[in-house]
Parts: sequence; C-alpha cells; structure tokens
Amino acid sequence: MILKPQDVLVVLKLVAMGQQPWFYAWLAVQLGMSPSQLHAAVKRALAARLAVHKGDVIVANVRNLEEFLVHGLKYVFVPERGELTRGIPTAHAAPPLDKHFALSGEPPPVWPDAKGEVRGEAFLPLYKLAPQAALSDPNLYEFLVLVDAIRGGRARERQIAISELKKRLAASYA
Repeated sequence: MILKPQDVLVVLKLVAMGQQPWFYAWLAVQLGMSPSQLHAAVKRALAARLAVHKGDVIVANVRNLEEFLVHGLKYVFVPERGELTRGIPTAHAAPPLDKHFALSGEPPPVWPDAKGEVRGEAFLPLYKLAPQAALSDPNLYEFLVLVDAIRGGRARERQIAISELKKRLAASYA
C-alpha cells in the first residue's frame, strides 16, 4: 500500500468537518472526487492508520495524523515550485499564518489558478483538487495552508505552522 496525496486531503477534510456525519457520495462531491476515488483514499488512510473506525463512522486518527504531518509529510510529498503565476495564496502568505509574517519583496507562494487574485510563485498543492475543495471550506483551507508551510516553508514558518496545526488538531480531538 502506498499513501497518496489525496489520502491526506481526505483525512484533513474529516478533521476540518469536526463531528459532522458524512457519507461517501456527499464527501466525494465536497472534495471534487469520484466516490470510488474517495473510497480508495479512505481505505488507504485506514491502512496507514491516519483514520480509524469509531463505531459506524470513520474519523481521523488525530495523534497519528499529527505525527505524520509534522515529521513525515515534507519527505513524502515534496512541494514543487514553479514560475510566477496568478493563484490562491498558501503557506506563510495565507491565513492563519499571514498575520505572523510581514510582507517581503519576494513573491508569495500561490496555488496556480486562473481565477486567483494574487500573483506569486507557483507552489503546487498537495493534491490537484485541493484548492477547489479549500475554497468552499475555510477550515480545510487553513489546514492545507499549514500543511504547505510544513512541506515547503523556512524554519520559522514551519515552526509556527506546526504549533498552529497541533493546537487545531488537539481542539478537534477534545
């Protein structure tokens, strides 16, 4: 079994939803995936122990997810950067991290998107469908921003992102 980027997206969506009940067809639409893609992603997440069965419901295994995101993600899903483009801000250039960093002369990291309103350096998202899913779910967007800062940020950006991620995961676990 090989973990895929969409598996992490699915588990982050489960965390972002909190205790909200879900079913495959609905969640597939929320993430822009087919139900079969979602089912395979959930199956891999369960096998990797990033998700667990809690009664009849599948939920994120927050402790394992935190460990993977903090210590393993940047080695498994290395971010690809590109040229200047229009897009959606991510990493240190987007909430919740943007309040910690002053604007510099460098172009901000952005997920390439023709409808994006910010010009910056292309930072390919964890999974190609992540930006569209994030635009319809602010909680998911912030989790993906934190993950991008961990994947490709400088030491201080990673440190703040890890701290913020741990707080949010602990809140979802309580």
